[in-house]
Amino acid sequence: MEISGAFKNAGKNLKRTGKQIRKNYAAYLFLLPKLILFTLFIAIPVVWAFVLSFQEYRITESNIFAGLDNYKQVLESEAFREALLNTTIYTVVTVPFNVITALIAASLIHSLGRFAQNFFRAAFYLPTVTSMVIIAMVWRWMYNYEFGLFNYVIGWFGMEPINWLGQTNSALMAIIIMQMLIPFGVGIILYLASMSSISESLYEAATIDGANAFQKWVRITIPMLTPSTVYLTLLSTIGSFQVFTQIILMTGGGPGYATETLVHLIYKTGFRDFEFGLAAAQSVVLFLIILVISVFQYRVLNRRN
Repeated sequence: MEISGAFKNAGKNLKRTGKQIRKNYAAYLFLLPKLILFTLFIAIPVVWAFVLSFQEYRITESNIFAGLDNYKQVLESEAFREALLNTTIYTVVTVPFNVITALIAASLIHSLGRFAQNFFRAAFYLPTVTSMVIIAMVWRWMYNYEFGLFNYVIGWFGMEPINWLGQTNSALMAIIIMQMLIPFGVGIILYLASMSSISESLYEAATIDGANAFQKWVRITIPMLTPSTVYLTLLSTIGSFQVFTQIILMTGGGPGYATETLVHLIYKTGFRDFEFGLAAAQSVVLFLIILVISVFQYRVLNRRN
């Protein structure tokens, strides 16, 4: 009886789905081109990368099923461990800094007039639409050992020039400082939009209770922005674990493994060493790392809701 009831419910669900598709066929037709592009350029490559991760795949050689050998090699690789450590340090430093500074900047901008708000929105968002290639080239010039801006400035104080990108003890920090000084424009825009949706009655009630501006910011604004904070933290973390452009243009992962990151290592493994199976396994491991961290962050940051 239970099996027959399950079949009946499945049949009803299929009929209901068919009716919805026939009713909204125009919407599905408009979505079809996007679905096709998504399938061709995202879904199929992702599945193919997972399949490749179990193979010893090279262009000039026969492809052999390798089982879990690629994953074993990834976990035993010193280069992968160094890249994971550098990427983790980069993420732990830049993500909280970006989110907190975006919250503070948005709070200051929100208290201004409409014209000033529009001006600062555009000013802080401009670096977001600027190519990271251009930004990295400008910073590489400023870090230049012989004629860079930073060594020129410290020369005023009688200090010796520093090889910012050529020393193992300063290269990663130089990349981190560059990222920290680029405004988190997306975060500022999202926080400003979220602040505009907070009811003024909450602030009026807090004023009646004797709360000052800082208390209202801590007790009302920040808690009400929790969904935006969760989203921006996840977005920034995923982006930090995928850092690539700055590395390939400014240091190439060096000196040694000082600035090697996971995505840059995957790029070198696949397109320099042509070990596509190993590169695919590294990609799958990176995906699992990001997935675990994202789930953990979501549960921790969203625990009050």
